[in-house]
Amino acid sequence: MRAAGITEIAVILGSLAPEKVREYYGDGSRIGLKIHYIDQGEPRGLAHAVYLAKEFIQNDRFVVYLGDNLLKGGISEAAAEFALSDSDAMILLSEVKEPERFGVAKFDEQGKLEALIEKPKQPPSRFALVGVYFFAPVIFEAIAELKPSWRGELEITEAIQALLASGRKVQHKFVKGWWKDTGTVQDIIEANRLILDDRLHDSDIRGHVEEGAVVEGRVRLEEGARVEKNATVRGPASIGKNTVIGNGTYVAPYTSIGSSCEIMGCEVENSIIMDRCKIKAPLRIVDSLIGPETEISSMLTSKPKGYKLILGERSTIIL
Repeated sequence: MRAAGITEIAVILGSLAPEKVREYYGDGSRIGLKIHYIDQGEPRGLAHAVYLAKEFIQNDRFVVYLGDNLLKGGISEAAAEFALSDSDAMILLSEVKEPERFGVAKFDEQGKLEALIEKPKQPPSRFALVGVYFFAPVIFEAIAELKPSWRGELEITEAIQALLASGRKVQHKFVKGWWKDTGTVQDIIEANRLILDDRLHDSDIRGHVEEGAVVEGRVRLEEGARVEKNATVRGPASIGKNTVIGNGTYVAPYTSIGSSCEIMGCEVENSIIMDRCKIKAPLRIVDSLIGPETEISSMLTSKPKGYKLILGERSTIIL
């Protein structure tokens, strides 16, 4: 959103640890934005979340960006196109393998957008709604007329459908490049692979690689990070600030490790380890997502076949 020239953002907070979002982003000045917070509380649907921002939006045209979506090309091109158009809404669409999991677009014989259907059992197309929407303020009128769906929520697809039914201009645009809806742990791990391939084209070594260590391929080693002797890092991989990759550790491709971690004597592959984790164990960790401030230790003396771990913040495991 910042790259698209947007400088003021309202973040709609749910009931799951909203203080974490406030703590991380603050007022937005750290990342060049002005951030406002609006509490939704219990989830009553995306359209309800959008409606809560009515006072913040006032008469401006705006974008809704769902926080669990990743787009390779960002939204700059789409934002510029919508800003210059007279459309009342613009949706982004991407071809997917399992359209029944998403809101799906239906087209007429001329290829004109005809309808939007939420999670259909028999999808009319393979084009799913990406979690980025552009609206004029008229969307608030449509939302005000909605009734809760069978899920007990106000559905944004129904609000857009109401615009279509009333003759409003709803534009659609097909996404170029990959789109990832990170709704599951596996989705997040796959997104990590996509981002490393997309953004890490060359090695970027800003930390220290000790003599006797091996760093190969596309590796980002941030300031203050250290790869100790007899440790190996093979890219694509990203190692955060002040993290130590200890003696005997092997970091395999498609691994991202956060800041201020200590990774000692283990193998890590195709995984995400978040900030301030300590792993001091002869383990092989694969396809895993490990939350911040987690500690893992072990009495084992040899590496097993492999552990797949999904751990929340501040977990402690002794194996």
